[in-house]
Parts: sequence; C-alpha cells; structure tokens
Amino acid sequence: MEFRKNDLVTLEIEDCGIDGEGIGKADGFTVFVKDAVIGDTVTAKIIKAKKNYGYGRLMEVLKPSPYRVEPKCEFARQCGGCQLQALSYDQQLVFKTNKVKGHLERIGGFTDIPMEPIIGMDELFHYRNKAQFPVGRNKEGKIVTGFYAGRTHNIIENRDCALGVAENKEVLDRVIAHMEKYEIEPYNEATGKGLVRHVLIRYGYFTKEVMVCLILNGNKIPKEEQLVKSLCEIPGMTSITINVNKKHSNVILGEEIRLLWGQEYITDRIGDISYQISPLSFYQVNPMQTQKLYAKALEYADLHGEETVWDLYCGIGTISLFLAQKAKFVRGVEIVPAAIENAKENAKLNGLENTEFFVGKAEEVLPREYKKNGVYADVIVVDPPRKGCDETLLETMIEMNPDRIVYVSCDSATLARDLKYLCERGYELRKVCPVDQFGMTVHVETVVLLQRKNM
Repeated sequence: MEFRKNDLVTLEIEDCGIDGEGIGKADGFTVFVKDAVIGDTVTAKIIKAKKNYGYGRLMEVLKPSPYRVEPKCEFARQCGGCQLQALSYDQQLVFKTNKVKGHLERIGGFTDIPMEPIIGMDELFHYRNKAQFPVGRNKEGKIVTGFYAGRTHNIIENRDCALGVAENKEVLDRVIAHMEKYEIEPYNEATGKGLVRHVLIRYGYFTKEVMVCLILNGNKIPKEEQLVKSLCEIPGMTSITINVNKKHSNVILGEEIRLLWGQEYITDRIGDISYQISPLSFYQVNPMQTQKLYAKALEYADLHGEETVWDLYCGIGTISLFLAQKAKFVRGVEIVPAAIENAKENAKLNGLENTEFFVGKAEEVLPREYKKNGVYADVIVVDPPRKGCDETLLETMIEMNPDRIVYVSCDSATLARDLKYLCERGYELRKVCPVDQFGMTVHVETVVLLQRKNM
C-alpha cells in the first residue's frame, strides 16, 4: 500500500530513533513519530512520505505504553528541548545505552563491547546551571521570552523551564518588566532592528552565585542603573554584564563584554576544584553529573603522580585541573583565547602549578609541540565538540603512542568513527561508560578508555 501526505495511520511503536522519535510500521511502511513512546499504539498523520518510510505527527495515543509518563512541563511537545519527557526515566537510560552501543556497532564495527552500566541522574529536573532565553514579541505584540519551538525561531513563552533553576524566572520577570516600563524593543530577527536579543543566566550550584548577561543589538540599555538596582534584589546576584552583538545572524553571543555591576565572573566548583566562569566560558551545564563524568575520566586515566598528560579541547581547564591533582604535569589546548586565560586563572585559584595551557586548534598545537619540541604523553584525554577529532590530531596521537587515551564524547556517532580509527592503529577498546548529563533529552555523554596494545 502506498502512503501519502496527510494519510492517517494506526501504529504500534516498536522502536525508538536516535532523536527519541517512536518508530512503527503500517503494511511494511516505516513511520517516525515524534512524541510517541515504545509500546504505544497511536494514530499518526503522515506529514512527509518517502518511498519506504515517512514522518508522522502524533494525533492520538490509542493505548499508552507502560513506559509512558505525564510530562512535567506543559510545553514539552511544543518546545522540542526535552524530547524524552513522556518516557519513564529507567527507559531513558535504556535508550541512551542502546544509542551508544548501536553507534559503536554500526559505525565503529565493534563487537563484544566492554560496556559499563550507564551513570544516571539523581535530580531529574532543575539541573541546568545555564540558560539562554531569546526575547521577542508574540502575535499580540506582547514582549515574551522562553525557548524556540523545535526547528523554528518561534518563541514559546516560558520563563520557568523545568530543567532550569528557580532564579531564571525571577531574572526574566525583572528584565521584561524593565523593558515594558521604559518601552525598550526586543530584537526582531527579520528586520534586524530592536535592542534586546537574549538574556543569558548562569548559576553557581555550590556557591549560589547568579550571573545575568544581556545580549544587545547595541552598546547599552536605557535606564541601566534602575535595571541593576532591580536585579540586585535577587539573592546571590554577583555579575551583571552587557554582551554586544550587532551582527544580523542567529549567533547568540558577540565578542564584546561590558561590566554593568559586580564582577565579570561567578565561581563554582566541581569536586575539590573551583572555577571562575565568565559569560563566554564553556562550562558543563550539569555540575552534579559533571563531577561523576570527570571522576570516571580520572579513573580511566589511572594516574599515579608520575604521568605527563595532554588534555585536548580543554575549555577553561575543567578536566585539566581534575587531572592535575593526580598527574605529574598536564598540558591543555583550547582554541578560544578567553577560555585559556580562564584556565590559567583557575589553575592559580586552586594552587595547581603543574599545568601549562596553549591557545590554538588541537590539530595544530599538538603536532607542532610534538614534532618541534619533542613533547610526549603518557596519557591523552580528549573532549571534542560534536564533530569529533580532526584526523590530523588522531594521526599525531598515534605517533605519540601514549599508554592510554581517555575519550570523553558528547556525540556517540563521531566517537565511534574516531575509535575505529584509533583501534585500527594500535589501540584496543577497554572500557565504555555512558553518562546521563541531560535527563529528559536524547543527549548522552560517554567516557571511553583505550589502551595501547601489548601492554
């Protein structure tokens, strides 16, 4: 039977795709249905049809799955940020484990994978220490802030995200009230006009410090003193800054930061290490799970105080300083100059003198230092962005021949590709541990230990 757009089909959801969508079949025709859960029987409307498969919109749950739960957030389906809120948490962990395992098998070609049990979360909501809220006007002309609907730039008004901290709503209420009182226009992406683009909020989970950064299509906001006075009534307020972004693009942050009040950073800690975090810093958004993630990386690194370690894609030194507690010497590499300055300051803050940090692309810095200056590594730790490691970097890692490579991944598909490359050139896969950093979403982190063969 041939299916076409707008056809209604009844499906038993038998599987789950990598983006959390339910998968069912109608007369051999595979349909991917967002918001459907394994075990559901649903009615779906075909919104896109190919020859052998299509995409459907969930119309009705005829028989709910035993794994289906009521989403905590009323905007869960519209927003698209929490793809798994309707799935019970134990099944979310099964999904994420299978996602990592499936990528390692299909892309990496691995069998008999040494998987450790996934490390789950204790607190499933209100765990994010950072949020970026776009500001705009709705169809009625009211100033709104919240999150973009999935695959659009339409703002769903929501100042109290179930994954964010309670302080977010207090900040947003005061910023919007200030804009309304002084007739300050939100940014309009279509015209490039308007002033307030985003509100960035960071929160120190252990210090209770609050940072507010207003991203503006201009250099200042009217009545700054009044806004500062209002925001300073929020307990823990530590840093209020302006970020200037006049570019007509969807890039959120510009490069210029101006301090309005307080200091340019907040401080938080992971384990025994304290970090200074600026508006531009990359810092893991779930500090409770990050401590577990880094503890696993440290366990796999197996440091005894005599090792030289390279930490590639080191950011503000988060993993580097964790490693420096146990290693003889740690060198970190990061492309963002401000992040390296943060890393150096963080090393001083923690009294760790056995570190050195380099600005540049990891695939350029490591080969240069290895070939020109003869540096070596007993252990290499990599924590790359989603695109994974550049092949030039992997080549240099093979040439340096460290005893162990610890790979911290935020994308299991590129992880599998890179592990295949390394394991075809002298390394073997020893341990794989998924870590759930972002409950209610399809995202999963993974820590992997590679050992040099014949060791």
